[in-house]
Amino acid sequence: MLGYIWTGMIIMSIMCSIFTGRTAEVTAAVTDSAVKAIQIIVTMTGSICLWTGIMKIAQESGAAKGLSSVLSPILRKLMPGLKPGSEAMQTVCANITANILGLGNAATPFGLKAISEMQKSNPLRDRPTPDMVLFVVLNTASLQLIPATVAALRQSAGSISPYSIIPYIWISSSAAVAVGVLLTKTLCKRG
Repeated sequence: MLGYIWTGMIIMSIMCSIFTGRTAEVTAAVTDSAVKAIQIIVTMTGSICLWTGIMKIAQESGAAKGLSSVLSPILRKLMPGLKPGSEAMQTVCANITANILGLGNAATPFGLKAISEMQKSNPLRDRPTPDMVLFVVLNTASLQLIPATVAALRQSAGSISPYSIIPYIWISSSAAVAVGVLLTKTLCKRG
């Protein structure tokens, strides 16, 4: 469906440029946008490689495990179905750690593995458990201490101070997590 919408928008844009006599401006905008897209891709790739490498170093050095041990008591209260020290708990902690560091792309494999591990102990195969639902909410809301991806985008757009948004990210991501957890817990009790 989305493909049809994009195709329709492109066709309408071309038709409008022909009728208004602005085909040169549209062609220039397409070329400029393509160049900017490649620049953003290169910037993002570098940032993702850097932070994914830092995450790998944190895993190898045991720092990620230390952060997981800090998160584990909190997660046990939020997700009582997860057994301490289980593969599911470890991957949930790794996912949340990556999200806290602003590494959404690095968090994705951990998130998929966590859901897979949680599904193994799910008695109802066709329905998610409340812990699975809460995990998806936590993963989506994503409390972030270091917004690496957003800062990289801001830097590629020419920001003088790409990390100046940190306090606002802390406030908005904390509020999103709090509201998400509250709603999930409330709705899971009802359902």
